Amino acid sequence: MLTGPFLDKNWMGQNPDYQSSDIVMIGLPFDGTVTNRPGSRFAPQQIRFASWGLEDYSPYFDKHLEDCNFHDVGDLEFPIGNTVESLDLIEKNVEEIYRDGKKVFGIGGEHLVTLPEIKAVSKFYKDLAIVHFDAHTDLRDGYLGQKLSHSTVIRHSAEIVGFDNLRQIGIRSGLKEEFDLMKKHNTLIKEYSGLDGLKGKPIFITVDLDVLDTSIMPGTGTPESGGLTFNELLGWFRYLKDFNIVGADVVELAPDYDSSGASTAVAAKVIRELLMVL
Repeated sequence: MLTGPFLDKNWMGQNPDYQSSDIVMIGLPFDGTVTNRPGSRFAPQQIRFASWGLEDYSPYFDKHLEDCNFHDVGDLEFPIGNTVESLDLIEKNVEEIYRDGKKVFGIGGEHLVTLPEIKAVSKFYKDLAIVHFDAHTDLRDGYLGQKLSHSTVIRHSAEIVGFDNLRQIGIRSGLKEEFDLMKKHNTLIKEYSGLDGLKGKPIFITVDLDVLDTSIMPGTGTPESGGLTFNELLGWFRYLKDFNIVGADVVELAPDYDSSGASTAVAAKVIRELLMVL
């Protein structure tokens, strides 16, 4: 028998035992509907590697990763070129996580992976709400003739939970029709108090990393200038820590567009801090 030691390929600070964990981290390496810069399917593994460059202690929340009690199950394997089957695979596995009494933490992958997560989680929580961090509205009904797209994910997710249960933060790009839809349902918020109507409700947080400014996050599929700073995003996380967070994901890192590795390091830190909120 080999004695090792061997390098761990899982996230730093994870609980190696699935059964005793409270949160299940799952890699979702899918970018089959990307229309600008592909490559987010490579993010989960590179983020795992980058996580070992972090401390396991968050001074922002005064907690260690071990306190979060999460288990990293690794990446789902998707059938290349089959969007529907890939999304069904996500939904099935996320359902199993909640059937086992745990919460999901998804790592994308493109933003469309959020839709099957919402489908699954909404089966276990009545009146589920979504807090959506993004540069883009993602409220199109269809894009390039397709209903299933990274550009439609929040529209179809909101149709499941209701637009009254949607809050959007950091949005700065989209069609006029999408901005009109946000105005109609008052989903776009700019102050922490805009979240207060969700208190007491189960909440799923989805973070598209392009919510951060391109000076911080150039390694993403559709970079958009004028975004949040890391500390501004962290401020929202701090406010959300007292809410009932039942699941989360972080998506849209495309690591190969930032050869410095800084975007991947930022993504890993965003994930560390969001784990503290669950």
